Parts: sequence; structure tokens; C-alpha cells
Amino acid sequence: MIDFKTASLQEVLDHKTMYYDKIDYTIISRSWYILSKYIKLPYIIHIVGTNGKGSTGRLLANYLFKKSFNVVHYSSPHILEFNERIWINGKNSTTFDLNYANKKIQEYLPLKLLEKLTYFEYTTLLALILSDSYDYLVFEAGLGGEFDATNVVPSDLSLITTIDLDHQSFLGNSIEEIAKTKMRATDKKMLIGYQIHDEVYTTALDVKKELKKDFNLDIEIKQIKNFEISFLEKYPLFLQRNLCLVLEALKELSIDIDFKLFENINLFGRCQKISENITIDVGHNPLAAKSLVEEFKNRKINLIYNSYKDKDYEKVLTILKPIIKKIAILDIDDKRIVDKSNLLDICKKLNIIINSDLKIRNDEDYLIFGSFLVVEKFVKSLELNER
Repeated sequence: MIDFKTASLQEVLDHKTMYYDKIDYTIISRSWYILSKYIKLPYIIHIVGTNGKGSTGRLLANYLFKKSFNVVHYSSPHILEFNERIWINGKNSTTFDLNYANKKIQEYLPLKLLEKLTYFEYTTLLALILSDSYDYLVFEAGLGGEFDATNVVPSDLSLITTIDLDHQSFLGNSIEEIAKTKMRATDKKMLIGYQIHDEVYTTALDVKKELKKDFNLDIEIKQIKNFEISFLEKYPLFLQRNLCLVLEALKELSIDIDFKLFENINLFGRCQKISENITIDVGHNPLAAKSLVEEFKNRKINLIYNSYKDKDYEKVLTILKPIIKKIAILDIDDKRIVDKSNLLDICKKLNIIINSDLKIRNDEDYLIFGSFLVVEKFVKSLELNER
């Protein structure tokens, strides 16, 4: 066992629980109660939803930074390095930044809390330390909303991205239950982005009544359905939808909109072409699969895939089947990954041609998809091969 009072950040993270069956919200609450005495919070924009949180947050944070605001963007998980999770004024956080925040947490919190904080909770506190006295913190929720570590601080504006079924064991077994859990994180105002389920809008009205009754909050719900803006056509459809939510947020903040400032924004791992014939996407659920089918409509790609065992991978592959030429399973050594034989059986059931050769050909198109782990391993292996 390490001494959490003196350990390096890497040692702390290596000994933190990353996955758990239930959430003890009192640990992060007590920790923040202590830390809050030393931090001046910025304006907090809380991003909650099933898909699109990362790209929505990065688009918004980039724009705010280009408008000369000091901005921290907190997102998860990372693809290649931990520093990606906390983005500060246009760049990933430095090792110096992270070590500074780690020492501050160790200085202020008692050992009992340092030991009990989970990986995500500790990372959330790092972001809060580094946002001290900034103009904006774009704060991306993890699994949920109401009992998410990011909900430990009051938000000034909540952005709700597309909501679908996912993480049912934590959030609920229906769209209504999941939407309610996520939206209860709202403190002042809520903007709802593009949705595929009308239940999200009706649930929002219920949450509005509930929160206003309990906390006397003035919550404005704004449905954003119309995203037909000519400038957006260069983006994949799902990014167009996310960008429309960003535009509404900027209007809410009374910040003028200059479309040129959205050019050359790098959204790593979000339907990103890393070469002429290779696209990577960190999505991992049916909703992400539907977006990719829209993007690759009337085309055939070679899918390089794997999945966490708690995901609906059969539905994902069923959705993707119209665009799949062949599929190759990328082997990943992680206890959360589904048994390879299960994936192969489903591919046979769906009559998807299985390719055991992972060699990339210049005359074929490839999509790497299934999780952050899949994209991470593929990109790292590609970099090794190019050396």
C-alpha cells in the first residue's frame, strides 16, 4: 500500500479504483467541502448526455479560448495519455500542472479521504484545482449526472447532449429514467441538444417542475432540433448537431459568433480521419454506431472492432452491418473486454465476413471503432509500425 499523502500522481492513479458497482457520493462531497475553501470556481458549463459530450465540450472550450478567455476543459476517458483529460487554454495539461494539482489535494485532504476517492473522483478534483480563478470550466460528466463526481460543484449552465440507453445498471432501464438521472444535475439553466427520443423532452419538463419545487430554481429548457446551417456541412452529421448546441450555449453566454474560429479544431478520436483511408472513432454504443452509418452511407468499410462486455455489441454490429465489408477483431488484454468467441459467433449469425488479417492496405477504407481502448491500441500499433 502506498502513502497517499506523499505518492506521485502516477502512483496515486495506479492504486485508485477505476470501476465500481455502486457510488458513495459522500466521499467526493466531503473532499470538495474541504477543497472549496481554497478555490475560486469559474463559470461552470456542465455537459451531460450519452453521446457527444467530448466533442461538444472541446468545440465550446476551443471557441472560448480563441475569444481570449481562460478555459479548462475536463473530459474522459483519455486515448493515448492521461494529460488529455484536462485541457488548458488550447493544450493538454502538462505534467507540471498535474503534479501541482496532486500536491495541493494531498496537502488539503486528510488521508482517509485520499485513500477512498476513486480514479474518476480524484481526476475530477485535479481539474477543479487547475480551474482556480479561470473564466470558464467546461465540465464533462462521467457515467451519470445527479450522482456524478462532476456534480459536486454547482453548474451555471447545463448542456444536454443526445441521450440513449447506456450504463443501465447505474442510470435506469428506460430513456425516462436515464434522462431524469442525468438532468437532475442541472442547477440553473438547461439547454437540450439534438435528441432521437421525444421522451427526453417530456422528462425535461418533469425535472424542471421537480427542481423548481425543491430548490426554487429558474430553469429554462431550450430544445435544439434545427441544425440546418450551411457552414456546418463540412462536419460529420453528429458533429453538426453537437456544434449547434455549442452555438446556443454561446448565445446564452452573450458571446458573439465567428464561424471562422471553428476552423482547424482537432477533435481527436471523434470520427477523425488519421489518413486518407483510416477513420478512428471512440464511440462504443448503438447510438454512436447509428451516427457512423449516417456518415458512411452508401459506402463499404473494413471494420476493426472490439467491445466492452457490458455493451450491446450485437446491436452495434447489427446497426453497422450495411456499411461493413469485412470485420477484424483487435485483440485487447483487459478484463472488461468481451470474449472474442462471442463476437465471432455474432458475426457469423449476421453473415458478416470475418477477416483475421489486420494489415492495412492502401486501396481499402478502414474504420476503427468500439471503445477508447480499441482506438488507443490501434493508434499506438500504427505509430510503432511507422518507426
